[in-house]
Amino acid sequence: MTTETTLAETIRITNPNPKYDNACKRMFSEKILLAHIMKTCIAEYKDISEDEIAEKYIEGQPEVSQVPVFQDEEPDENSLIDGLPNEDISEKEKRVTYDIHFWAGIPNQKKHNRLIINIESQNKWDVGYPLTKRAVYYACRLISAQRGRDFKPSEYGRLNKIYSIWIAANPPKKYENTINRFFIAEEQLVGDVEYKKANYDLLSIVMIGLGKPDSPRYDGLLKMLEVLLSKRTVEEKKHILQEEFNFKMTENMIKEATEMCNLSQAIEDKGIAKGIDIGIEKGIEKGIEKGRFEATLSNIQSLMYKVSWTAEQAMDALNIPQEERSQYLPKLKHLN
Repeated sequence: MTTETTLAETIRITNPNPKYDNACKRMFSEKILLAHIMKTCIAEYKDISEDEIAEKYIEGQPEVSQVPVFQDEEPDENSLIDGLPNEDISEKEKRVTYDIHFWAGIPNQKKHNRLIINIESQNKWDVGYPLTKRAVYYACRLISAQRGRDFKPSEYGRLNKIYSIWIAANPPKKYENTINRFFIAEEQLVGDVEYKKANYDLLSIVMIGLGKPDSPRYDGLLKMLEVLLSKRTVEEKKHILQEEFNFKMTENMIKEATEMCNLSQAIEDKGIAKGIDIGIEKGIEKGIEKGRFEATLSNIQSLMYKVSWTAEQAMDALNIPQEERSQYLPKLKHLN
């Protein structure tokens, strides 16, 4: 769920080109990639193969939409995929939009028992609040949105479990190459009675912190996601995924990864050009400032030599502010 669209408002911030964002979200909506994420992060699928998850358990096509968060904006008529509504509206809460949002069947469960899975990506870690709190809010919205849509007010037994999975591309070092799961757990305060887990275990959050290749725990899903989001060429990505994970990129993934690489290079080139311009501008400013300093220093020295004034007297005559005098004094000591 974001104020932008799929796979991350902050990917857009780092790469401020909507085409990059669109290519990224389309690539990550591929079922086989979602299946790899699900197998590692969702306990219900740990004993199921990725191919079986993709073919049997992910229902329909995961939705990737461009519906805006704010109610006074018009939705994009070219939303990419229809599916589980990713527009969450309640009477008293703001409309929100989820990145990737889909139903998934649960192995060995009745057909009507399903999971609602949400994938979010965050490229910027320091956003002014803890990401875990934002994840909890999103998960709670996914819970409350079911009332009236998936069950009647008197049918809370039909609540579906929520998984909200967050991919942090650039976390602080201590969070690199980590996967943490948060969930509702029971604690007996008085007595030893136990409630049925399925009746309260309805909300789980998974935080994935990607890391660099030379850091610990760089393996499995963490390596796969880092490779896909890295600046490597598409051929490099294809080779690593095929050789190490037996993961064959689909034609759509190759297409979107190619576009991401091209856009990323264009953005980088633009940034370099902008940096050069800024460097030139700062160089000119620095040169002008240095020229002013040398001219003022020369005037002070001239007064000290011709009128036999002290450095302080010369600077008084030239109206040099007290806070600026310390930068001239070391160069004038030999004249006093």
